[in-house]
Amino acid sequence: MVQYDFLDASFGALADPTRRGILERLGSGPATVSELAERFEMTLTGIKKHIQLLEAAGMVVTEKRGRVRYCRLGDNVFDREVAWMQGYRRMVEARLDRLGEFLGRTEQER
Repeated sequence: MVQYDFLDASFGALADPTRRGILERLGSGPATVSELAERFEMTLTGIKKHIQLLEAAGMVVTEKRGRVRYCRLGDNVFDREVAWMQGYRRMVEARLDRLGEFLGRTEQER
């Protein structure tokens, strides 16, 4: 059986509105952990937990400079997920095409 562990991590990370908000914010440029905590009205500990989950999913990259930790979007974020969704869509469309052909044949036989 094919394993899609990356999808579990990705969709788990996207399941939370705060994490989706963090990704949206980082889409306009890097931010510090403190800036994110302030924006989402969270403690540093709380926002760090969200960032760690996003980082584990490969969606966010952090870098410590001095005493400040900066966050930015990961490289090619969502490429794997989009590729999986496109493949899944092609499979569903092929099944629907076969269903349409079958229904067309059975209608002609009437």
